[in-house]
Amino acid sequence: MIVVDGVSKYFGGVHAVDNASLQIEKGSITGLIGPNGAGKTTLFNIIAGNLSPTSGRILLDGQDITGLKPHELFNRGLLRTFQIAHEFSTLTVTENLMMVPGAQHGEKIWNTFFARARIAQQEAEIRSRAMEVIEFLNLSHIADEVAGNLSGGQKKLLELGRTMMVDAKVVLLDEVGAGVNRTLLNDVGDAIIRLNQERGYTFCMIEHDMDFIGRLCDPVIVMAEGSVLATGSAEEVKNNEQVIEAYLGRGLKNKTGASA
Repeated sequence: MIVVDGVSKYFGGVHAVDNASLQIEKGSITGLIGPNGAGKTTLFNIIAGNLSPTSGRILLDGQDITGLKPHELFNRGLLRTFQIAHEFSTLTVTENLMMVPGAQHGEKIWNTFFARARIAQQEAEIRSRAMEVIEFLNLSHIADEVAGNLSGGQKKLLELGRTMMVDAKVVLLDEVGAGVNRTLLNDVGDAIIRLNQERGYTFCMIEHDMDFIGRLCDPVIVMAEGSVLATGSAEEVKNNEQVIEAYLGRGLKNKTGASA
């Protein structure tokens, strides 16, 4: 679904991403791990259109999307979430979801005077879809809660819900587990698995919790110093001596919940 072909990104003399190549297979939940400064988030930003690469190219479903802007990629079904949730804090959960679909009739002033019936019909359809998403994510009890009052885990579920309001092909998850307690993290993981299995979403996630990665991801890609170091299952990566010694720490084999 995604091909990263020889991508580099330089900031002056700093090689944040250095000739990185990888593939995110259609229908997979791919993990992207590595130490701080490995280039993971920079690569995400390039794929998502927030940064342009210095060299190399990005393909989405066989089409070159290098340099396209986030809104253009959004229309092609490539979405991302952020380590710090980007909710509309003064709107309710339902209203946050209803904000997502583009090209809404009510966005044009002309239509507010001459196409009220069409606006009302579309709004009803969007609200209905939002309620389906809320039910899917087991958020019905907070549907009318202001998003700014949600816990970290609830905000991450809301971010997942926003990807469900459009026809997403690929979702990039940036540290979905950050600031989320273990119980809600299990709920987030369940939602990701269901979206993958029931709706065919392709995911790629940056994550530091190896237990979470091991539960969800296959394959796992390891980055270091801007390049791809290793690719394999979570178990293979954890037992890769080069990865252990250079980037994950020697004690990872014998620990649970270790960071990557």
